Amino acid sequence: MKFRSRGHEEPEINLIPFIDVLLVVVIFLMLSTTYSKYSELQIKLPMADAQAQRDYPKEVIVTVSSDGRYSINGNAVAGRTVDQLASALTATANVGKETVLVIHADANAVHQSVVTVMEAASRSAISQITFATQSTGRSGNP
Repeated sequence: MKFRSRGHEEPEINLIPFIDVLLVVVIFLMLSTTYSKYSELQIKLPMADAQAQRDYPKEVIVTVSSDGRYSINGNAVAGRTVDQLASALTATANVGKETVLVIHADANAVHQSVVTVMEAASRSAISQITFATQSTGRSGNP
């Protein structure tokens, strides 16, 4: 008897069911994962890895203390309301179209104090605002 030799067939692996199972697992993990809430984070601001601070030709520096007092270019502002701060900003000689407002807020300053400065800047027609931070001390890029 003569036996016919069969050709050697390569086994094939079908990837479509494998991909289907992986997609189901990924969808399950996405739906069942819980994310951390921002209120649970312990943060201390302001610190940032930033390059050297720039000096702007027309800058107004507003300092916000931790207890909510304000000073503009080193001169204390009498009140703490938006109107009083806006009139003090308008009275500053450097206020113009290219004026940059630099906010130096204490790390423990109340968020409302910083928002008050931003609203006063808006009323004084100052549209460019930046925040000053202190360096964390790390150098170079990661």
